[in-house]
Amino acid sequence: MENTVQEFHVTYFDADSGRARSESFDTMVEAQRFADRQCSGEDGWAVIDAVSVESVRIAA
Repeated sequence: MENTVQEFHVTYFDADSGRARSESFDTMVEAQRFADRQCSGEDGWAVIDAVSVESVRIAA
């Protein structure tokens, strides 16, 4: 039986490089904390997406 786990992807604007980037987090609290830091500047933005991920079983 496979379990479905949820992780949180934060897509944000990286002002240093001028590009959109993405990071993954295990909890919504961590994702929100990171997103808040990215929104500190005038051009800063961040979006959090909850993503369901199926865990993979590895045979021993």
